[in-house]
Amino acid sequence: MKSSVTHIKRASDDESKNRRRSSSPDRDEKKSQSRSRSRSRSRSRSPQERYRRGRRSRERERDRNRYDDWDSYERRSSREGDWEHRRRGRSASPAKNEEPPVKKRKEGLDPILTRTGGAYIPPAKLRMMQAQISDKSSLEYQRMSWEALKKSINGLINKVNVSNIANIIQELLQENIVRGRGLLARSTLQAQAASSIFTHVYAAVVAIINSKFPQIGELILKRLILNFRKGYRRNDKQQCLTASKFVAHLINQNVAHEVLCLEMLTLLLERPTDDSVEVAISFLKECGLKLTEVSPRGINAIFERLRNILHESEIDKRVQYMIEVMFAIRKDGFKDHPIIPDGLDLVEEEDQFTHMLPLEDDYNTEDIINVFKLDPNFLENEEKYKAIKRDISFDSNFNQSLSCLTVLSFSFLYLEQEKVTIFDQTEVNLVAFRRTIYLAIQSSYPLISIGFEKCLNNNSGKELCNMILDCCAQQRTYEKFFGLLAGRFCLLKKEYMESFEAIFQEQYETIHRLETNKLRNVARMFSHLLYTDSIPWSVLECVKMSEDTTTSSSRIFVKILFQELCAYMGLPKLNERLKDMTLQSFFDGLFPRDNPRNTRFAINFFTSIGLGGLTDELREHLKNAPKMIMTQNQEVESSDSSSSSSDSSSSSDSPSDSDSSDSDSDSSSDSDSSSSSDSSSGIKTRARPIWVFWGRY
Repeated sequence: MKSSVTHIKRASDDESKNRRRSSSPDRDEKKSQSRSRSRSRSRSRSPQERYRRGRRSRERERDRNRYDDWDSYERRSSREGDWEHRRRGRSASPAKNEEPPVKKRKEGLDPILTRTGGAYIPPAKLRMMQAQISDKSSLEYQRMSWEALKKSINGLINKVNVSNIANIIQELLQENIVRGRGLLARSTLQAQAASSIFTHVYAAVVAIINSKFPQIGELILKRLILNFRKGYRRNDKQQCLTASKFVAHLINQNVAHEVLCLEMLTLLLERPTDDSVEVAISFLKECGLKLTEVSPRGINAIFERLRNILHESEIDKRVQYMIEVMFAIRKDGFKDHPIIPDGLDLVEEEDQFTHMLPLEDDYNTEDIINVFKLDPNFLENEEKYKAIKRDISFDSNFNQSLSCLTVLSFSFLYLEQEKVTIFDQTEVNLVAFRRTIYLAIQSSYPLISIGFEKCLNNNSGKELCNMILDCCAQQRTYEKFFGLLAGRFCLLKKEYMESFEAIFQEQYETIHRLETNKLRNVARMFSHLLYTDSIPWSVLECVKMSEDTTTSSSRIFVKILFQELCAYMGLPKLNERLKDMTLQSFFDGLFPRDNPRNTRFAINFFTSIGLGGLTDELREHLKNAPKMIMTQNQEVESSDSSSSSSDSSSSSDSPSDSDSSDSDSDSSSDSDSSSSSDSSSGIKTRARPIWVFWGRY
């Protein structure tokens, strides 16, 4: 029985083993089929579905990790809390509550000392803060006033237009633009660059300010010139267009001289490109009418250069059309481009101050005055500007201005505080005075003498005359303006005429110190004064024509002087003036008759310069010199014979005296013979100076 049971168990075990063996291949086959189906499903899924499934799995994994971290953090925190509680329970006394260490904060900069002044402060709060500061000269108060000045100037410049320019100028002059001249220049240039369509308005503002404060106008013009040069070097057409347009309107307002315009056009057209020609044409449109009036020869040369560029240079068609349009605008008389638009001619002609600034000079733009700087004399300078504001008065049309403020320089204005008459005999301000006169002469050509009459001291007449002469000498060529100006001053006061007389003598004595070009200009100016009788002809008394008393420089001076006089008057009138009997005593040195050698030198000199007609009387004098010598000798001999006859008559009375008289007559005859022999040899005796003719000229 047992054996049968065991047999049955074994049989069942074998069957189960066989069943498991048979089922394992089926299971493997099913697994492989399911794996292949999953691969096929994964291949059949789109990339977006795979991305979403992967994203969900990553999010589940992230949440699981976060929860695990939070559980571990809670367990760790509870464990640390239990440990701390146990530690305190074991301790004899509870631990003191120690405060965590405070981190040191970095000391921040005071907003007042930052570059932009910190955050925005409303005007009312700013005024309140200024009122709370008791020390008006402190750094905080100066910085606050600087920020207020900057905002005020910038706001006024940005809202100026043709209709409100009068009010804007009045408000602008209420601010201390002497202190903020750098801010004013920067705001004006930035506003013009941002909106070039209002360039004529900004130019009018600069012209009005320049009439009262010339150095502010000069600073703006210097920065404009440097901006133009910078844009030209960088090939920045837009910057060149902006700067040149502003310069053109400043030339129209007589703030800049027309020479600057010609220099800029010459530079642009020297090596023409499409951009440079375009800038030149845009520049010429704005100031072409002004150039036509003041420098017709210069604008003719510019248009001739444009014509050559049009025919010879290889430029773009568009630029060629621009040149042709420019010629058409010139033909129409620049009717669409007036010199000064209506409503902007606000500066009187006598108040205008023109700056003579060449294009190629090195200029200091004074960028340091654009930023805040502590002023140790802040209150004093503020009071000075208040005094200047009281002196400047405006009406609705800006026709009223002070003549002295126009001519005086900005530095003199800034130092003047009270109307006190000070006579300075130390010549400390002599350099400033010369600079003022030089700038006024170079810029304010018309009616300049009227302004000088109001501003000059009594002791500065000769210095003014010297400055006129120096300005004339420094020109490349002689300009008739200086002769007319000097003549006007000579007619105004006798003191000026006497000053020019003294200067003529000083210049002739030191003429060897001048260069040839300066010498030529000085001689032409004095010839104009002599021709117009602004100075008397008696000044020629200092001229001594001889080989010993003249130098090469003095001979060149006399040559140019008389050649210009001959060109002005003509040879007959000049000869007639030199033969005037009332002036002969002053011309003895010019036409010497004391020595045949000097006479011959003067004849040769005037003949060599083409003015031999002035020496006719000298030639006659030199020709008749032998006859004069013979007549003098005959007179001497007749006087000697008369004396000898008287001696013989006296000898008949006293025989003893006859011997002495004979001896005297012999000695006198010997002296006569010796004198005649000496005269024949060309030697003058001490007793009687006798001329000798060394040959016919």
